[in-house]
Amino acid sequence: MSLPALSRRGFLAAGLGATLLTLTACGQGEQTAAPAGSGASSSAPAAGPWSFTDDRGKKLDLPKRPERIVAQIGAAAVLWDFGVRPIAVFGPHKLQDGSKDPQIGAVDLGQVETLGNVWDEFNVEKYISLQPELLVSGMYNGNTLWYVPEKSTATIEQAAPTLGVKLYGRSIPELIAKYGEVAASLGADLNAPAVTGAKAEFEAASKALVTPEAKQLKILVMAGGPESLWVAHFKDHIDVGYMKELGLDVVVPDKVDEAGYWETLSWENADKYEADVILADARAQSMKVEEMMKKPTFAKLPAVKAGQVYPWRAEQRYSYQGYAEMLKELSANLAKAKKL
Repeated sequence: MSLPALSRRGFLAAGLGATLLTLTACGQGEQTAAPAGSGASSSAPAAGPWSFTDDRGKKLDLPKRPERIVAQIGAAAVLWDFGVRPIAVFGPHKLQDGSKDPQIGAVDLGQVETLGNVWDEFNVEKYISLQPELLVSGMYNGNTLWYVPEKSTATIEQAAPTLGVKLYGRSIPELIAKYGEVAASLGADLNAPAVTGAKAEFEAASKALVTPEAKQLKILVMAGGPESLWVAHFKDHIDVGYMKELGLDVVVPDKVDEAGYWETLSWENADKYEADVILADARAQSMKVEEMMKKPTFAKLPAVKAGQVYPWRAEQRYSYQGYAEMLKELSANLAKAKKL
């Protein structure tokens, strides 16, 4: 089995998707909730021309503001927090046990249609039948829209314009603000109490993360697979970059893979970097900590023996609400950890 056309850099950016792990194994206006099919809800009408230039430099011009919005689940979760209600989503939103994927955030699956749940799954016929007016997705790899199948891109783009948001090469506050620009163009009120309150909470959580005790901890951010483990590189994972920017002592891999994002190590070399705390990828695609514990070299690591292995929320939604949640959890976990 080979990697999909999406480059390994982009594929790994979203955290060792299922294919990789298989490989290693073998207007303005206050927002209100809207029913499925009604798109963004706003007290302001959607009349008049709409224009937006996305991160591909692509200028989108429509006779009126789009209301029937379809979004990749990561983008949908952010838009939802800003008050925009997509009519349909695609990308991971349900786990194998039927529960909600954490990536979905506050999105109410009862109010949206779903077009696909796994990589390369996108129901094009259903998408067209929904009469979409805009598709929104993040981009980990150049101008490639995340979870939009390459084989169907031409047909999808004929049905409605697409808007891409770059998910790399910028800070977390910059990315949240960029999504805010998108949401505002779609009718969200960035001065709504829910938004301003969440922003204040995010800023407070950012300040509270790095205590004198937390600054003393060496932190390894990683993901695991059956044959290898991956050490995250802060320059490519912007959430890890934000931890470092705030003042945490994050391990910097000294031999990053050619494609970026990671240093790949065999499990035999799991002890290459000393760490007081390990943040392990908590997504469904990555090996669970209890499975990693079966690897003798991992089980012997000081942080593992000390019980200082905590979740890394590598695909937390890029909204003030999402990152306030993540930073608060991380703060609480680091407060329990000791210098080893």
